[in-house]
Amino acid sequence: MMKKVLLYYSFSFSFGGGEHLPLSLIAALQDICQLTVALDVSGNLERAAKLIGIEIDLSKVKVVQVTPQGYNPKQHDAFASYYRSRHLQKLAKEANICISTANIMDFGKPAHHFINMLAFGDDAFTAFVQNPSKPIQPGIATKTKRFIVESMLRPIMGMRSKKRIICDRREHIYPNSHFVEGLMTQFYGPFNSSVFYPPTLFEPSSAPAHAPLKVVYIGRILPEKRIVDLIDIVEKARSATGLDIVFHLAGRLDQTPAYGEKLSHMAAERDWLKFVGPLYGKEKEEFLLSGSYALHAERCEAFGIAIVEYLKSGIIAIVPDEGGACEVVNNPALSYKTNEQATDILVRLLLDKKFREIQQLHCIERAKLFSRETYLKRQHDLLLHILS
Repeated sequence: MMKKVLLYYSFSFSFGGGEHLPLSLIAALQDICQLTVALDVSGNLERAAKLIGIEIDLSKVKVVQVTPQGYNPKQHDAFASYYRSRHLQKLAKEANICISTANIMDFGKPAHHFINMLAFGDDAFTAFVQNPSKPIQPGIATKTKRFIVESMLRPIMGMRSKKRIICDRREHIYPNSHFVEGLMTQFYGPFNSSVFYPPTLFEPSSAPAHAPLKVVYIGRILPEKRIVDLIDIVEKARSATGLDIVFHLAGRLDQTPAYGEKLSHMAAERDWLKFVGPLYGKEKEEFLLSGSYALHAERCEAFGIAIVEYLKSGIIAIVPDEGGACEVVNNPALSYKTNEQATDILVRLLLDKKFREIQQLHCIERAKLFSRETYLKRQHDLLLHILS
């Protein structure tokens, strides 16, 4: 008899790298178990699958929305969290196995939790991540509020804190990089953990057409991605080399309207800077294959699926010297601490042919570790273990 599996994901916001894991797991599980998919916005499952190109047979999956009717992700509040938690716990009673692909969730029973971002609902941990070496100590008011919420309100409402779930050895947590696992261990202490790199399913279907002076970025366009810093790096490299370097970025500008407007003004003043909007499928592939270099600036990137996609496209990726992006590239020669160092790396790549060839070979070899075949084998082995 097939086991009953409950899988949770949000599918609430703009689609990006985080959607690959739930879609890939759903595609694998739909044929080997009785699968219920719990979502914040139920209609987005089909839409995300089509955009990202992972085949889901909705006739084999039971889809349940676990948020209130008319739910708006941008207006998420404590009531929506409580409603979702109670609904998930009710569904979990009928399931043999519970899986969250959207960080830590309280199913009311031991479950499998896949981390996909560092801000997963524990404010104390989120603050710690900003500066692990010298964490900011909360004030008396903040400590009092946390105590009331975690020690009084949550127990009354039948909801466990993220910390209680993580520290419960019956739960199994899957950080999406060793960087994330290290931060969580530093903050929470030892926990039941297995690092599981997320899906890296993108494989180019045609040969690269690298424009020699083209730098690219693909991903969410948000303040924490430090897009202004990336523009500054390219601008200084243009000045230093005298070369007509262009910088094209793919992603939605309207996620943070004020920030998007600022970036639009910057592009209007620079003919070499272009925002091409969100790209999927063939358009995304063509965009990636057109670039020669990629820039990334978020220092607390949990993993960085886009980084892997750069490597697979034959692009040389320049990344910060910490975080998941650094772990993926794994090359000090392409890692920087300051914007000035990033500019120096880009300038050297443009002017030093031998250096450029060495770094490109490294990126090509590194990409092999994240092949589609390698990932699917890891996923297959993990699901067999979970289902057993």
